[in-house]
Amino acid sequence: MDSDRQAKLALIEHSLERAADALGDITAPLMARFYADHPAAEASFEHHGLGKRALLEAEMVGNVLYCLMTWFERPEEIRIILYDSVPHHQETLKVEPDWYEGMLYTGIDLIEATLPDDADDERAAWAAMRAGFAETIARARSFIG
Repeated sequence: MDSDRQAKLALIEHSLERAADALGDITAPLMARFYADHPAAEASFEHHGLGKRALLEAEMVGNVLYCLMTWFERPEEIRIILYDSVPHHQETLKVEPDWYEGMLYTGIDLIEATLPDDADDERAAWAAMRAGFAETIARARSFIG
């Protein structure tokens, strides 16, 4: 891993540690914000959760956190996951690609809200990650038949 990615990874890890101390489990606030921005997704979670919606929500938030923690360390792994998952879920479960972006961005938004005012370097790392996710989701959309 090059030094720029190592530096960004260290900034992201620092942000995540601060957010964990400030927020604890982010599942409930992430899902509340996500549903506020994507109201149709709530019915989809209810349907696909098969009576265990909370478990599905926790799993998806875990996936978001994995993507956030891993992006700068192994971006190709996250790209492969999204390139496979976004088209598959759209085609088989009617899960919108916008919902993937929405979950990822809501996670970033929650973390960024805990940053101190002078954390410009951390904000820049999160912005770079957000741009990488946007590019990846856009490419994943192109795989949807």
